[in-house]
Amino acid sequence: MALTLAACSNSAPSESAGAASGPLEKTTLNIGITPTPSSAPVFIAMKRNFFKDEGLTVKTTIIQAPQAAMPLVANGSMDIFKGSYVSMLNIQDAGQKLKILSDTLQGAPGIAGVVVAKGSRIQTAEDLKGKTIAVNSLKNLGELSVSAHLQINSLAPTDVKFVPFNFDKQIPALFGGQVDAAWLVEPFLTAAQQEGARLLLDTNSGPTDALPIDGWGTTEDWAAKHPKTAAAFQRAVTKAQRLAATDRSALAEVVPSYTQIPKEAVMTMAMGTFPTSLNASRIQRVADLMYDFGYLKNKIDVESMIFQGAAQ
Repeated sequence: MALTLAACSNSAPSESAGAASGPLEKTTLNIGITPTPSSAPVFIAMKRNFFKDEGLTVKTTIIQAPQAAMPLVANGSMDIFKGSYVSMLNIQDAGQKLKILSDTLQGAPGIAGVVVAKGSRIQTAEDLKGKTIAVNSLKNLGELSVSAHLQINSLAPTDVKFVPFNFDKQIPALFGGQVDAAWLVEPFLTAAQQEGARLLLDTNSGPTDALPIDGWGTTEDWAAKHPKTAAAFQRAVTKAQRLAATDRSALAEVVPSYTQIPKEAVMTMAMGTFPTSLNASRIQRVADLMYDFGYLKNKIDVESMIFQGAAQ
């Protein structure tokens, strides 16, 4: 499913002060997005002409995960993509070098959690032992954050069975008895509770409080070949990020255009926070947690993945 929108760009950091000067290596970008609220800064930048101010035209294509974007970046049909940090770090660990251009969303209570069906005998995290939990994909953010909460409740990730279901399939699977619990994010989390599901664990609290969720990235090779273009994208998205962080109405203007979330819901739903700077130490928490749970074969220094700009 491709969503194509023309736009332009504004202000982001570059590899050096000089990288921001001179003509851009590329002026039309295809950006891989997911139909979730955290993609909003790109659409804000398009709507407010932040990309245009940078001499960029942006088109968007919906992707499910950054892994799907890698061959597209390699063949030149995609330039930049949004993905969870868990996915990006898995790609990095596998040997495909990435650069992170901008942070997107940081977790906050209420935006994701484990639910059980109404009437379920599962009352506490300890009751999940031996049970099945639906997640949108294996070895990703859902499994990682749930595992962190199992650990503080004296359980190991191997004490449960994680089963992959797309978010839109999880509620029927839960109520149909195919799984005992489901890890959901907004707006699916609210929808499940409206249908009678009960929240068991808020997975953006305790050990995963304020955990960075996703960001904008590209390959190290692409960034090296297009440093001025990467910096222009970075400046535009950084400006849009600041707006998303401070003006909920700016989010409400764009989120309904590429998701099924109505404007009224955007104004009130739990959303997480939009960081206004790219901080390697913050993202390092994700890498360290992944290494501790055996998701990564190697320890990753996130600082080495950051695309450094002139004026973050």
